[in-house]
Amino acid sequence: MHELLPAWSYFWREESPYVISAALLLAALLWHLRPADRRSVGYTLAVLILCLGGQFLAGMLAASGLRTGAAATHEIFVIGSGMALIRMAGLCLFRALLPAAGLAPPRIVEDIVVILAYVGFALVRMRMAGVDLSGIVATSAVITAVIAFSMQDTLGNILGGLALQLDSSIDLGDWVKVDDIVGRVIDIRWRYTAIETRNGETIIVPNSLLMKSKFTVIWSVEQATQPWRRWIWFNVDYSAPPAQVIETVEQAVGSADIPNVARVPRPNCVMMEFGPGYARYALRYWLTDPRVDDPTDSAVRSHVLAALQRAGLRIAEPEYSVHMIKENEAHREAVHARELGHRLKALHGVEIFASFSEEELKALAERLVHAPFARGDVITRQGMVAHWLYILVAGEAEVWLEQQGGRRLLTTLPAGNVFGEMGMLTGEPRRATVTAKSDVECYRLDKAGFEEVIRSRPAIVEEMAAILTERNMQLATAQEALGAEANDRERLRQHASLLGKMRSFFRLGEAK
Repeated sequence: MHELLPAWSYFWREESPYVISAALLLAALLWHLRPADRRSVGYTLAVLILCLGGQFLAGMLAASGLRTGAAATHEIFVIGSGMALIRMAGLCLFRALLPAAGLAPPRIVEDIVVILAYVGFALVRMRMAGVDLSGIVATSAVITAVIAFSMQDTLGNILGGLALQLDSSIDLGDWVKVDDIVGRVIDIRWRYTAIETRNGETIIVPNSLLMKSKFTVIWSVEQATQPWRRWIWFNVDYSAPPAQVIETVEQAVGSADIPNVARVPRPNCVMMEFGPGYARYALRYWLTDPRVDDPTDSAVRSHVLAALQRAGLRIAEPEYSVHMIKENEAHREAVHARELGHRLKALHGVEIFASFSEEELKALAERLVHAPFARGDVITRQGMVAHWLYILVAGEAEVWLEQQGGRRLLTTLPAGNVFGEMGMLTGEPRRATVTAKSDVECYRLDKAGFEEVIRSRPAIVEEMAAILTERNMQLATAQEALGAEANDRERLRQHASLLGKMRSFFRLGEAK
C-alpha cells in the first residue's frame, strides 16, 4: 500500500478537484451563453480529459518503477491541463464576460493574452520542476533571432494583422476594395484577411499587403449613413447641345424614385471630355448603400437612356461607312409600316379619336413620338403646362394628387389608357402627377402634330369637346349626385367652356 500512494499522487493532487470543477463550471457557462463556441469548448474539454488520462498514465509508470519517466510525463500533462483551463478561462472572459460589459476587443488581443498566459504558466511549472530558466532564455534569444530572420514575411503578416485589429482599420462586416477586389471582410486572422466577394468567392489577402498598400473601406457600420458618390459614364453625339443633355439627365434622375439613390446631394451631370465623334458625359449620384452598387448603377443607366430617348438625343455609336443596297431600303420601309400599324392600333383605342377617319388617324400616327420611361420616372407633374398627351402601350402608371400634406394615390393606369389630353387640347396645367409604376412604353402626341388635323377639319373640335364633357359629367355625377335638370345645365356649361378653350388654344374662329 505504501508503494501505491506515491504512484497515485502522480495522478491525483490536492488541487485536482479545483481544476476539474473550474473547468466544468466554465464549460457549462460557455455552453449556455455561447452556442457558437460549443465546438471550441468541446475540443478544450477533450484536451483536458486527455491530459488527465496522461497523468493517470504517469501514475501507472510510477507504480511500475519508472519514476523518472513518470515525473516527466506527469509534468507534461499537468502543463497541458493548465493550458486547457487557461483556454477555457480565456473563452469565458473574451467571448462572454467582456461582451456582456459592452466591450468587444479584437480577436487577436484574445489570442495574445491566452498565449502569454500559456507561456507564463509553462515557465512557472518548469521553474517549480527545478529547470534553470536563465539558460533557456539565453538560448531562446538566439533561436528567436534566427526564426525572425527566416520568417520575416510571416511575421510581417502576423504583425500586420495585429495592427489592423488594434487600430480598427477594418472590422468584420466592412466592405473594402483592395486593388480590383471588392467584397465583405469575413475574417481577420494572424496571417491573412479573408474577403468574400459578391460572386461567392473568398479572397485571401496577406495582412502585410494591407499594411504596405492602400485599400478603401467603402462601407462600415460607423459610416452606414454616409452616401458614396458613383459615376455613370455615357457618350452623346455632338449634334446634341450639352446644356440640353445635362438638363435632361439631371431632371430625369433627380425626380425619379430610384432605390438607394440619395435625394440630397442631388445627382449632377457634367461633360468630361471630347471624344472621336462624341462628347463624353458623367452622371454623378450618391449611393446610400454601397453594397448594391452594381444593381443601382444599372437602374440609373436605364433612367439615363430612357430620358435621352424621350428627348430625341442619341447615344453615340461607332461610325462606319456602309454601302446601302435596295434590300436595306425595303427593310426600312417594312419596319416603318410595321411601326405605323402599332401606332394606328394604339390610336384606335383612344376614345377622343373615335370620330377620326382612317386618313386622319394615319396623319396622327406619323406624328407620334416614342417615349419610354423607367420605373419611378415622373411622366407628368401636377401644375406643369405641357401641350401633349400620352398613350400608354406597355407597363403601368400611377396617378397621384399632390396636396399640402403629401401625395395621394388616385388610380393605377394599365396599358391602353390615355392621359394628358386636357393639356394638349386646352393648354390647361396638369391636374395630377403621373409616375411610371414599372418600365413603360408610351406614344406622345404634341399640339403641333394634332393641329394639322384640327385645321383640316375644325368640326372635330366640337366632337372631341362633347366626349370630354361627357367624361367630366360622369365624374361630377358620381361625386355630387346631380339631378337630371342640373345635370343638363352642367353639361351645357362644361361643353361651352371646353369648346371655347379648345378654339382659343388652337386659334380657331367661331363655328358658322
